[in-house]
Amino acid sequence: MLPEVEVWLRERTSAAVDWPVAGLLAAKRRGGARTTISVVLPARNEAETVGEIVAAIRRDLQESVPLVDELIVIDSRSTDDTAASAVRAGAKVFAQDEILPALGPMDGKGDVLWKSLAVTSGDLLVFVDADLREFRTSFVTGLLGPLLADPAVVYVKGCYDRPLREAQGAGGRVTELVARPMLNLHWPLLAGFVQPLAGEYAGRREALERVPFTTGYGVELGLLIDLLEREGLGALAQVDLGRRVHSHQPTDALGVMAGQIMHTAWSRLERQAKIIPLHDPATALTQFRRGDAGHVPAVRDVSVGERPPMLTVPEYAASRPPLSGRVPRQGRGPR
Repeated sequence: MLPEVEVWLRERTSAAVDWPVAGLLAAKRRGGARTTISVVLPARNEAETVGEIVAAIRRDLQESVPLVDELIVIDSRSTDDTAASAVRAGAKVFAQDEILPALGPMDGKGDVLWKSLAVTSGDLLVFVDADLREFRTSFVTGLLGPLLADPAVVYVKGCYDRPLREAQGAGGRVTELVARPMLNLHWPLLAGFVQPLAGEYAGRREALERVPFTTGYGVELGLLIDLLEREGLGALAQVDLGRRVHSHQPTDALGVMAGQIMHTAWSRLERQAKIIPLHDPATALTQFRRGDAGHVPAVRDVSVGERPPMLTVPEYAASRPPLSGRVPRQGRGPR
């Protein structure tokens, strides 16, 4: 590990317990500037869990204390009762394809996250996956802590233990087999992130609207790499959220995720002139399942699209929400 990463780990890693709600409220209002906060849940067929998450955030962070100003669910073409469950629990729900429709549809979680910038108004945005079980609102408060405490921090990733069924720490297979080796090889300044693909993270609007969003499963990796390049390592932080339990995907689905992450990394390597490409990477992934006649190939598309920085979209720039609680930046720390 690079020496500067060791320093970053000590200075920019905290735990959710370090950020009690009372302190966050005081920081939110400090100096007379009232920072606004939006929580976003991207959701696709998560009717079983989304309502419970929304209800907990409303109860603990809106009704008990006025920390979260806006609670939004972006429904990504669900075929179950995801939207209805979220509305009943108290969230405002938007359909993915109804946001900026003139730009045309794209697939993937990254498109949902990108579009959330256009329907939220918060200075700070917190993203939480909608399939979490055993959800605790400390996921939200923990991610907000570094942003409210230090104006030099622009982006915070969650980290946690990820059990796979009964095996503690066995989750995160794509992280350990693909993302972490990739980051250590090409972006060693990011080697200190425990969960680089975590679906729980938070950032300042003024940073998120200035970077592109990969539309597929590579969105988390792409954001880390692009924000490192734009803001520097000192502007990034991570918070230990404890234990994260969610539904796990089958191995063939993880293969597609890995393929999209590799395509995202390739695009950043090319864009940052870290490689000289001699070919375009193939977008077809061939996988095998056993059938009656033996192993049967199945070909799946692992290409990824990309949305441009939201600030470059005329429809957004014309109606961009004012940053009500902007605090002058105090420097970005070590790069």
